[in-house]
Amino acid sequence: MRKKLIAYLFDMSQAVYTKYFKKSEPWGISKKELLTYPKDSYGYKIGEFLMQNGFELFPKVERHDAYHVLTGFGTKVEDEIALQCLCLGNGKKSLYMFGAIFLGVIILPDYLNYYYKAYKMGKSANQFYHFNFKNLLNVNYEDFKALIFTNEQINQLINTQNPIKL
Repeated sequence: MRKKLIAYLFDMSQAVYTKYFKKSEPWGISKKELLTYPKDSYGYKIGEFLMQNGFELFPKVERHDAYHVLTGFGTKVEDEIALQCLCLGNGKKSLYMFGAIFLGVIILPDYLNYYYKAYKMGKSANQFYHFNFKNLLNVNYEDFKALIFTNEQINQLINTQNPIKL
């Protein structure tokens, strides 16, 4: 029930946030177009992620899906909050992110350990939150990921994504 509440609040706030607060330009790219990129490219991997989850790119917040693909975090509510914690650790700051983390900690405190591990991972990774991800769609996904995370960090990301409740 708590996860459904957070999902509902995210859904309700996302449209308002993108309409009134998000200043970035939409990418103007569809999932179908992303899937025409080379199979080893970041763009193709984003298209694949969207296809597997039944999503389309949400205008003005496309970079959020790019974060999911780069970090490997899933789309469950606790994963969404952990992804925001990772981004906070990496240096990103936004009102929406702070709100998501605050709600996640208050409503789903069972995952505090998971959130903290994600935060530490973001702190130790090379900064990525500021990139123009649209300009990186043609780069090799594995090479790009290796510029951000060490092999040890990538293994930690994989292990972190199976959260253990406190």
